[in-house]
Amino acid sequence: MARMTGLNADDFDRDEEFQGADGVHFEHLNGADLYFEVQGDPTTEAPLVFLHGGPGYNSYSFQALFGEHIERPAVFLDQRGSGRSGPLEDTEQGADTLDLDTLVGDLEAVRNFLGAEQIIPLGHGFGALVALEYARRHPTRTARVIAVNPWVHFPQLALTLLEEASARRGAALTDPADDLRAQTPEGEHPAVGGARIEAAFALLNARDLLNALQFKDQASRMRLEFADAEGQLIGGGEVQEALVNQGLWEFEYPPFLTELRRPVFVITGAHDRTSYPEQVQWVADLADADVTVLDAGHYPWLDDEDAFAEALGDALTR
Repeated sequence: MARMTGLNADDFDRDEEFQGADGVHFEHLNGADLYFEVQGDPTTEAPLVFLHGGPGYNSYSFQALFGEHIERPAVFLDQRGSGRSGPLEDTEQGADTLDLDTLVGDLEAVRNFLGAEQIIPLGHGFGALVALEYARRHPTRTARVIAVNPWVHFPQLALTLLEEASARRGAALTDPADDLRAQTPEGEHPAVGGARIEAAFALLNARDLLNALQFKDQASRMRLEFADAEGQLIGGGEVQEALVNQGLWEFEYPPFLTELRRPVFVITGAHDRTSYPEQVQWVADLADADVTVLDAGHYPWLDDEDAFAEALGDALTR
C-alpha cells in the first residue's frame, strides 16, 4: 500500500506571507484541493492536527463536538478525497494513486503552508496510521504523536470483523487464511485480509458490523449520527475503494513502528473492539507508546468528553 519513500519540506511551495491562521482554508496543496479549518495561530506553538478515520470520513463531527475543548492551536483537516476536500478524480495524481505516502505528503504540505515548525498529529482509527507514518518520516517536524483507537494491522482487523460477524450470525468461525496460503503459488502474497473481510461482510453488512464493535451504547451512536446529519457530509466510498485497490486489507504497519523516534501516546476506548486490545498492543509494544484506556468506544469524546479531554491534555504535556 505504501512505498515508504521520503518527502522533504522543501518539496512544497509556500507563499512568503501566511494567508491568515484562524479560519477556513480550501487550498491546492500537493496536487489536491484540501479543506481544513485552523483554530488559533499555528506559528506560536506546535498545532494539534486532527486526522480523521474512515478512511474517507471527515473532521466535522470531531470539531463540532470537541473542538472547543482544545486549548492550543489546532487544525481540522478533511483528508484528500474526503469530506469537504476535492474529489480524488480531480487530483493531479488521480484516484488510482491514493496510498499512505500521498496522505503523509498532504499533511506535510499543510504543515509547510501553515508555517508551523512542528505539528502534533492526532490520528483517529485509520487516521492514526497517517499520524504514525508522518512521525516516522518527519521526526524533526513532529513534536509528538497521539493515536486514538489506532488501526495498524489490517489482516488482524479483518479477522476481528470476521469473528464478530460469525458470532452474530451464530455461524462457526471459518478463517480462510490457511486454505488461501496453501493455494497461493510460492513467491506470491496471499490476500488474507481481503478474503477475511469479504467473508465478514457476506455475513453482516459493514455498517452494522462496525456499529456493533465500536460503540459503547446506542446513545453514543445516535449522537454521532446527529452530528453527521448536521454536517451534511456523505461519501468516502471512492477513498475506501482506492485504498483497498492499493492493498489496504493486506497492509501490516507494525514493522515500521520500531522506527519511530518521537513520543507516542495512545488513547483508546475499552469498548472499541476494532482497536482494543490487539491493535493498541502493537503500538504499545513496538513504539513504546504510553497507553490510556477509557471507559469509551471508538469515538471516546462521545462517551466521556471530560475524560477524553483529560487524557488528551496529559498526552500533550507529559
